[in-house]
Amino acid sequence: MQLGFVSAILADQSLDEVLAFAAGEGFDCVEVLCWPPGGPDRAYGGVTHLDVSHFTQAQADDARALFDKHGVGPSALGYYSVPLSADGAQAAAAVEHLHKVIDAAAMLGLSNVNSFAGANHKLTMEENLARFAEVWPPIVRHAEEKGIRIGIENCPMLYANTWPFGLNLAHSPAAWRRMFEVIPSGSFGLNYDPSHLRMQLIDPIAPIREFGPRIVHAHAKDMRIDRHRLDELGSFALPMDRSTAKIPGLGEIDWGAFIGALSDAGYDGPVCIEVEDEAFTDSLAARQRSLRISRNVLRPLIG
Repeated sequence: MQLGFVSAILADQSLDEVLAFAAGEGFDCVEVLCWPPGGPDRAYGGVTHLDVSHFTQAQADDARALFDKHGVGPSALGYYSVPLSADGAQAAAAVEHLHKVIDAAAMLGLSNVNSFAGANHKLTMEENLARFAEVWPPIVRHAEEKGIRIGIENCPMLYANTWPFGLNLAHSPAAWRRMFEVIPSGSFGLNYDPSHLRMQLIDPIAPIREFGPRIVHAHAKDMRIDRHRLDELGSFALPMDRSTAKIPGLGEIDWGAFIGALSDAGYDGPVCIEVEDEAFTDSLAARQRSLRISRNVLRPLIG
């Protein structure tokens, strides 16, 4: 496996600065965020470390030279919008840009692109699956043609205005099974993040036994369940009203068990730290420290 991090936490740094930091701290790779410039203004979203809006092979060659200069590889290109959004304009823009991200990954000689499946939070599971069966097969065929694997992250994207379905269909093992029935392609898999399962009170390790062959990329983010809040609010409350995102080692996930389950499943790809821990967001120094702490937790397990 290769240890890296998601570039979103260093949003105010250039790609050159991000890669220089990664190299200096002994990281193997970075997941490079590729939102279109001027993307959505939300926490950890809308980050553009590589603008692929009008990407050319010359730009790809320049980017590859930058990775080579620092000796840090790109684990994947990341773009997490909502291709099944209730907002038709947002859905169309997400699909259009996702195609550009796939094309850019191919120009860079990469194999992975990470995204959300998306969802219309106003529809039922069955209605969202029907939309998924219309929208996603052409995207995956494009990825197949380019030699790219799409890893769908399992974040539910649950907010007060998207409760109870959220903005991402791929939130649970039951949903994954249905999605893979619709699209059995080897170019379509999971960007597996255990924190989003723990947040939903699901065992974050057990699904790897079944879905290990579908994992094409992994995120490392921890989660802490606030038992007092859970007892006060109940399980029907918004999950993040009773949970707190933490960096690896400061939450409840057994990282030895997680890495062990991945290796047992034959996974040997990137594990990228994703920092959304509010205790480490006040300054660049704090955000960099969060990556160092996370690295120190995971590096002995990955090697």
